[in-house]
Amino acid sequence: MNEVVVLTPERILEVTEDVLRRYGLAKATVVDVARALDVSHGSVYRHFPSKASLRQAVAKRWLDRANAPLQKIAESSGPAPARLEKWLRTMFEIKYKKVSEDPEMFQTYLTLAREACEAVQAHRERLIGQVTDIMSEGVKQGVFQIADVKVTARALFDATTRYHHPAHADEWRDPETPARIDALLALLLKGLEAPRKR
Repeated sequence: MNEVVVLTPERILEVTEDVLRRYGLAKATVVDVARALDVSHGSVYRHFPSKASLRQAVAKRWLDRANAPLQKIAESSGPAPARLEKWLRTMFEIKYKKVSEDPEMFQTYLTLAREACEAVQAHRERLIGQVTDIMSEGVKQGVFQIADVKVTARALFDATTRYHHPAHADEWRDPETPARIDALLALLLKGLEAPRKR
């Protein structure tokens, strides 16, 4: 074993993902991760005190990667309706891409995310916060008329669940899904519109 290796949490998480891909969630162990890193399992435990904390960190890392392009859209400038539509479409595309590119790993991450309830809840709240920020900008721009932005952002997030929640992943392959998404987004954006001044 190479105990001289400088271990970082990020390196451990990278290798853990590889181990999960190789062995699957049910069979992967901290010892497998340590072996792949060429260190003792105690070295891994110095960074992650338990298998559960390592799994939580892997789930959080995955969710953070998924959030990055959405955060970029939320922080951009421009007309709020276009940004909100782009944000929603990007969220859907991220999920679809993960399912279609590597369905087995998607299932692994889905299971990890279910176990990591705190990470998932924090991720959900970040996403709803991004929608809230975009909607608030829309109110300031005079293009959205919304009585309670926070409540409306949460309602919009919930209304689109079928197209971003992994529990509905089997439905995403339905050929009518793109048309349904278009119709849903048109309806949502129309409902947020401020009345035009005459």
